[in-house]
Amino acid sequence: MEKKILIIEDDKFLAQLLAKKLNQEKFQSLITPTGEEGLKKTEEENFDLIILDLLLPEMDGFEVLKKIKEKEKTKKIPILILSNLGQKEEIKRGLELGATDFLVKANFTPNEIIEKVKVILKS
Repeated sequence: MEKKILIIEDDKFLAQLLAKKLNQEKFQSLITPTGEEGLKKTEEENFDLIILDLLLPEMDGFEVLKKIKEKEKTKKIPILILSNLGQKEEIKRGLELGATDFLVKANFTPNEIIEKVKVILKS
């Protein structure tokens, strides 16, 4: 069965690029541009992984992460933070809130991000 990945990212270009690459790798992906929409989707559907940006309109990624990890239905979903924020404190906070991993956008190509997704989903 195809693994389902939710991409919560307001950068439309990046989100579509990731979705395209994930689809090429036989993953099913869904994009939501806001944290609110992302949370709503986690209520409606089941995902195998969430790629989460931190700088989002309305609700930031930390808040989204906290809410996902508080809910019984979604707390076990691995979350890969993909953000331009890359300070030690932000990375530490993301991991403490339950993220599986934290990638700084500028340091990774889309292909490397997809490789990281595969690693997380295999574990």
